Amino acid sequence: MHRRHFLHYLAVVTASGVMPQAAIAADDLYDIGRFGNARVLHLTDTHAQLNPVYFREPSVNIGVGAMRGQPPHLVGRALLDHFGIKPGSRGAHAFTFLDFAEAAQRYGRMGGFAHLKTLIDRLRNAAGTGNSVLLDGGDLWQGSGLAQAMAGADMVEAANLLGIDAQTGHWEFTYGEKLLRQNLASFKGEFLAQNVFLTEEAAFNDAPAFDRASGRVFKPATIKEVGGHRIGIIGQAMPYVPIAHPKRFTPDWTFGIHDAELQKLVDGLRAQDKVDAVLLLSHNGMDVDLKLASRVTGIDVILGGHTHDGVPQPTLVAGPTGKTLVTNAGSSGKFLAVLDLDLGKGAMKDTRYHLLPVYANLIKPDRDMQVLIDRLRAPHAAKFGEKLATASQLLYRRGNFTGPIDQVICDALRRELNAQIALSPGFRWGTTLMPEQPITMEDLLSETAITYPEVYVQDMTGSQIKDIMEDVADNLFNQDPYYQQGGDMVRVGGMDHTCAPNEATGKRISDMTLESGRSIEADKSYRVAGWASVNPQDGKPVSEVVAGYLRREKTISIKRPNRVTLKGVAGNPGAAEEG
Repeated sequence: MHRRHFLHYLAVVTASGVMPQAAIAADDLYDIGRFGNARVLHLTDTHAQLNPVYFREPSVNIGVGAMRGQPPHLVGRALLDHFGIKPGSRGAHAFTFLDFAEAAQRYGRMGGFAHLKTLIDRLRNAAGTGNSVLLDGGDLWQGSGLAQAMAGADMVEAANLLGIDAQTGHWEFTYGEKLLRQNLASFKGEFLAQNVFLTEEAAFNDAPAFDRASGRVFKPATIKEVGGHRIGIIGQAMPYVPIAHPKRFTPDWTFGIHDAELQKLVDGLRAQDKVDAVLLLSHNGMDVDLKLASRVTGIDVILGGHTHDGVPQPTLVAGPTGKTLVTNAGSSGKFLAVLDLDLGKGAMKDTRYHLLPVYANLIKPDRDMQVLIDRLRAPHAAKFGEKLATASQLLYRRGNFTGPIDQVICDALRRELNAQIALSPGFRWGTTLMPEQPITMEDLLSETAITYPEVYVQDMTGSQIKDIMEDVADNLFNQDPYYQQGGDMVRVGGMDHTCAPNEATGKRISDMTLESGRSIEADKSYRVAGWASVNPQDGKPVSEVVAGYLRREKTISIKRPNRVTLKGVAGNPGAAEEG
């Protein structure tokens, strides 16, 4: 992209925060016009949310080191100022947490596959036959009670109707190889993952692989003819699957970033296959993608996911011999990214990028998709519709340190399992519940539906608890992005603490105290409850435990929030006051 084109691009954000003012009618957010000769549509991290949802963006998303104050580590007013988005606008609601409850009432739910289908069809029709491609960045099959009940098969049907041409993966791998391959056999698009290889033992035993010579388990890349030009698309699955999840789901496979192998693929697409553009469909997380773009040459655009960051504009990264645009398209079906390319022979001449908020009340749902959703849900409707309790306050998850939904889960674990302390994983998926909204079983499953949901109770010393928290903090705040696995801090119930994100490994967590104010002692044992352990457990699914708590409580409010004191982050634009 030429500098003058990129400067023009930076100037096109308006009050909506997503598109040039000249390109839209006052009543049509999605009339973005035509540009170039190839259109790429990108979804990521929908987490199986077939119906429209509320999803609050974080008020704390701290960047450390070189990432301090850089996208995606901007929240609230700092994000609005950086991207030139008008406070109080639709864009402000889509991209920030500001005045969330009030704005959500005004603008309504977002996403939903029936609404996405209508919008995607419109944008593809506008581009013309053969001039577009639809890509999914992974975390498509997990995150709802329905996906859990159908092992992701519901989302494969929805993906086929939506018209997804290619996808990569992350939580898809947690169904295990048999179910993964079963679903992929039904998927009409291509599953791409250049960074998944057979272990030495699996290769020796002739385990299934796309390419035995290299040991690659899946097809690494594809070439799509779009608008009369050849676009090379490489898949990059989540690099840390066997670390972040139980190894038993993928015992024969190794993951990783694999810069050198990626460079070979890019070079081959350029030199041998003579493509006109190279895209990386990534589930690395945005910080990892930014570093990768500075190390691997020849990638025109990285279409990023995993960290759930809705970033209105791409970041231009200078690499070894060129420049790469790095994007991240949010989560939960809230956004649809539109990358319009002006392609020439062997080169991308110019681009336009829009990250479109998907407002359900502005888009007529597609009839066929809605029929499919209703059919898939019908056998489970009674179970999902059970009202467990009522939310008396806004309940959300997303944020570096804590969220009211996780506090409810921790309160339930402590109460139901008679524990002093509770730990809940810092997942970034999970929908938001409005004040006075009934909490249904379906809502609860949208926060807990995984393939290893069992609870545990065990004695841990204060030293062991601190080690766990330090390990998660290092994953989140290591200044080298290649050591970040994504996700947020482990949520803690029954214990307060201080966190200093800028400190060195092993020195970020301090001042650990019980609710009584008594300090946690390193060599003293405490009864700790939790769930989603990477080690096998024999407890009940966490949804059953929390459901029992909700049924008894009836009305849910956070009686005593877990207190996390932040140290050394004053003035960091990734940390804002609640609002």
